[in-house]
Amino acid sequence: MKTATFKIWRGDAKGGKFVDYSTEVSEGMVVLDAVHQIQAKQANDLACRWNCKAGKCGSCSAEVNGLPRLMCMTRLNDLPLDKPVTIEPMKAFPHVKDLVTDVSWNFHAKKKIKPFKPRPPDTPDGTWRMAQSDVDRVQEFRKCIECFLCQNVCHVLREHKLHDEFIGPRFFVQVAALEMHPLDIEDRTEELKQAHGIGYCNITKCCTKVCPEGITITDNAIIPLKERVVDNFYDPLGRWVKLFRPKT
Repeated sequence: MKTATFKIWRGDAKGGKFVDYSTEVSEGMVVLDAVHQIQAKQANDLACRWNCKAGKCGSCSAEVNGLPRLMCMTRLNDLPLDKPVTIEPMKAFPHVKDLVTDVSWNFHAKKKIKPFKPRPPDTPDGTWRMAQSDVDRVQEFRKCIECFLCQNVCHVLREHKLHDEFIGPRFFVQVAALEMHPLDIEDRTEELKQAHGIGYCNITKCCTKVCPEGITITDNAIIPLKERVVDNFYDPLGRWVKLFRPKT
């Protein structure tokens, strides 16, 4: 058992500051354990969002030592405890209190995406046939836990605040899951180009680096979607072909 210092951001939308707390830590503890310990013994009013404590709900997203992480999956053993551990809220969303941010914008952005639209059944009994390789292709995108860490590091949202023009990497993953689904026949390229703002993404891969589920967001979702937009709107031959060969 040893003592570690945590610099936790305290405040609300009007402002705040880092406050130092010292607490005992032991082998196997994660950052969220330390926060709970500080809540219980030193700061009962410290606001912190969490739920499953198993890395599957995405609730406890924060920035630990300047890096976006899930607090429940960040082990203290992996941090330099000889220095204070800084914990602060995500910066791409409005602050509510202490470590809690208002992420409701994400759910409004999600509503902008056209829903799944299946093609007619392949067989008289009303079922579909799909190649396993096509099914496997979209499974990666279903791992998203909506922690919004990828949204938090995206410069379009974090630095430029273009929330009205850009849906962000998490929702490009959702669009990719729909666009690449073997049964879906909806065309979302017009929305990707205009309302969803995919052109703002400069594929720095920062979203891929912070994804706790290891989704290859940039290479497997965003770049293929960008290619579809280019094919449909900037390739004269591709636009001509599209007129006579709709998505199947």
